[in-house]
Parts: sequence; structure tokens; C-alpha cells
Amino acid sequence: MLLLVAIIWGSSYAAAKQALLFYPVLGFIAIRFGLTFVLLLPQLRGAGRRAWRPGLPLGLLLLAIFLCEIYGVSLTRASNAAFLISLCVILTPLLEWLLLGQRPHPALCAAAGMSLLGVWLLTGGPQAGFNVGDGLMLLAALLRALFVCLTRRLTAARGVPALALTGVQSGVVALACLVLAAATGGLPALPREPQFWALSLYLVLFATLFAFYAQNLALARTSATRVSLLMGSEPLFGALIAGLWLGERLDPLGWAGGLLIVVATLWTLRLGSAAPAVEGRERMAAG
Repeated sequence: MLLLVAIIWGSSYAAAKQALLFYPVLGFIAIRFGLTFVLLLPQLRGAGRRAWRPGLPLGLLLLAIFLCEIYGVSLTRASNAAFLISLCVILTPLLEWLLLGQRPHPALCAAAGMSLLGVWLLTGGPQAGFNVGDGLMLLAALLRALFVCLTRRLTAARGVPALALTGVQSGVVALACLVLAAATGGLPALPREPQFWALSLYLVLFATLFAFYAQNLALARTSATRVSLLMGSEPLFGALIAGLWLGERLDPLGWAGGLLIVVATLWTLRLGSAAPAVEGRERMAAG
């Protein structure tokens, strides 16, 4: 299921790029997450504090991630942005160790390194320079890793319904974007183009509703590092879909990087059945 999420999120870049031709960034994000919140309102009635207590801080963190990514991409090259945001694959096991006390499986660390190398090749190899946009993307990568770890820590023992948690996070992001838009001059009238609303509904139903639900559900059942690594295959699918939809093309170096990402992802899936037993033995040994 997480591989499907990576494919959907990969397609979301092309979809969002097209939608932003019709409406500003803050307004588009508010519509995307606002519609998600409305659809999930029935899920919030019986959730109570179980969803609201972790959902509010996680929603603010999700907002920070989106703002860093959007403005970071606007201030740096796309290849730099893709490489730097993928550092969350490496940062997650480090934060997981610090916050959750879980030592990363050696094989998972090797697979994470392979995935990072693949992303580096996919985005064109070594790049020169480090600017404000690069710094924002690096911050977004750190926040992504923190989001994965905190979601697991705040929800694992409370039985928080994944749909309710997604609803709270979406409401926080939508409301905050409206406040930010109002503080920076307001928004224009809603667009009338059918293409904009079709793209928005796709992003709401699949890239937001289904994808965040699947991630929250998976984080309650598996390692945060494994979830983050599977999400690391997102740039590959993004490149493939961009080629089919937008006509972008990869060179041989890029395809070599994509192959490394696929191998790392399959390696992670192979480790999936063995890792829980290893983690269980480590907890027992710790007393």
C-alpha cells in the first residue's frame, strides 16, 4: 500500500504544477486540505481527544513542511530540491533513535544509503552552490523525518483512528493557510476552470485523503524508518509520470539512479517480515 502512496505522491507534483496555473499557492493548499477536512468531518465525531491532541501539533508541523517545500522549490533548482528533501530518508533513523530509542537495523541503513545515492543520480549528480532555497529544502527534509517519528510516538499507544487524525491535520493546514493568505493580501475569486477542480479533487481524494490515511495507518504498524524509505521512491515515480504527462525526459544517469531506488525499495519490502522480530529481540535484551 505504501508503494501505491509513493506513486500517487509522485504524480501529485505534475498535478499540482498544472493546478497552480489557475490559483495561488496558499489558496490552492487551503482548498486541497479544506475539502479533505470537510469529507472527514464524520470521522471526527467519535474520536474526541484521541485525534485532536496529537492532530493539532502534527497539523502545524505538516503546514511547516508544505511551506518550506513550496517556497524552497521557488528559490532553488528542482534537482537540488529533490535531492535535499530526500535526506529525510537518512534523517529518519537518526531521529527515530533519538526520540524513540529504536536503533536502526543495519540492513535498513544500507538500503537508505542506496536510496539516497539513487536520488542523487536521478537528480543529476553533484550540484554546486547552497542558497536560501536549499536551506529551506533541508529544513523540510528534517521536518518530514520529525513528522514521521512524532506521528508514531504520539499515536502508537493511543489507538488514534487514522482517518480522524488525517482530518484534524487537514483542518489545521487549511485554516492556517487561509490566515496566512488573509495576512498577505487575501485571495482572488475561486477559479471556474473544470481542469482546476478535477486536479484538486484528484489531489484531495488520492494524494491527500488516501495517502495520508495509509501513511498514518502504516506508522502505527511498522517502523518509521521503513515507511520513510518507501516514501523515498517517490522521486522515481514523479520522474516517470512527469515524462509521460509533461514530456520531461531522463538521461542514462537519471535512470541509473531510479534503478537504485527501486532496488532499495524492494530490499526494504524483503526485510519487512524479519525486522519486527529483530526489534523485539532488542527490546527484550534491553530489559
